[in-house]
Amino acid sequence: MPLHVPQAPTPALRTVLTALGSPTAVREARTPSLRTAQGPLTPELPLPVHVLNRGAKDGTATTRLTGWRFHIHCDGRALAAAETMLTADGWAFSHFFEGPYVAATELALRQAEAMKQPYQPRLLSVPELYMLTLWLHTDLTADGAGGHPAATDLLVPLAPAPPGIAAHRPHRVADLLPVLTHRVTLTPVRGSTTAQTPAGSPA
Repeated sequence: MPLHVPQAPTPALRTVLTALGSPTAVREARTPSLRTAQGPLTPELPLPVHVLNRGAKDGTATTRLTGWRFHIHCDGRALAAAETMLTADGWAFSHFFEGPYVAATELALRQAEAMKQPYQPRLLSVPELYMLTLWLHTDLTADGAGGHPAATDLLVPLAPAPPGIAAHRPHRVADLLPVLTHRVTLTPVRGSTTAQTPAGSPA
């Protein structure tokens, strides 16, 4: 079934187009694929990026929107991604990046398109676990910038996934989210002298 990709805020898209049109921004980006691309670069597949907050005292999980991510395509394939963020003055371009999560997101989206049920795709990040998932929301008409994971939604961990969690295997929110919330609750707060920070973080 086709995915119902949410519409990104026009100002967020405009900041990415401005950055792509700036030789300086592209040249200074840590993305060799953009600097060497032959052909026009276009932002596609806008996905809202939500972050899973640390476990609440009552055990519930909450999320918050942190930005919109656009995959930068050239000649029909994704070379990199562009991140935007919401500031006090509105939407602003954050940075370009490339790496395993770009390809993993594309793969997860193709897998979701092959499912029988249509979904609204989003991204859900779990910073404490250095984990990124494709969040498949069942409410197709929902505002991509709001809402929380429903029990019937699916979460698809992207590769590389944390130990013990299979990448690219869909999990019902009701099954996976409590596990993630529990792990996050047990993870020491960053900056603590006892914190052991995993190597690498989802871009």
